[in-house]
Amino acid sequence: MSGGTAVEDSVVQAFQELKTKRTVNTIFYRLSDDLSTIVPDTKGTWTHDELLDKLPKDEPRFVVYDLAFTKVGEGVRNRVTLISWCPEGTKIKQRMVHSSSYGTLKNTLDGIQVYIQATDLSDVEYDELVSRAS
Repeated sequence: MSGGTAVEDSVVQAFQELKTKRTVNTIFYRLSDDLSTIVPDTKGTWTHDELLDKLPKDEPRFVVYDLAFTKVGEGVRNRVTLISWCPEGTKIKQRMVHSSSYGTLKNTLDGIQVYIQATDLSDVEYDELVSRAS
């Protein structure tokens, strides 16, 4: 299925809402049950800790996160970040399709500034994201 994953139009619509309207700061996407399509999962405005709590322990997700941080001497910065979350407990087939779908999503969402591949919560800790975004 490499590269054959479709992206629902609602994925792009939700991304545009985050990017332009800023009514939410986080969008979770997932693979459909048959692993053929990337679909929206949930969205909201959450703290970083809430985002971490919402990451499934044994299923992959794609997360678009409007990362806000303060840079000394430059003030508050925002970086639209795409996280590929694929924890250790993910089933093999899901892991393979998720991995190959990451490129499809990267090419579909225009305006992502930071790309993160994560398998463990330490990969998405706030300080780690900020260091990658700075």
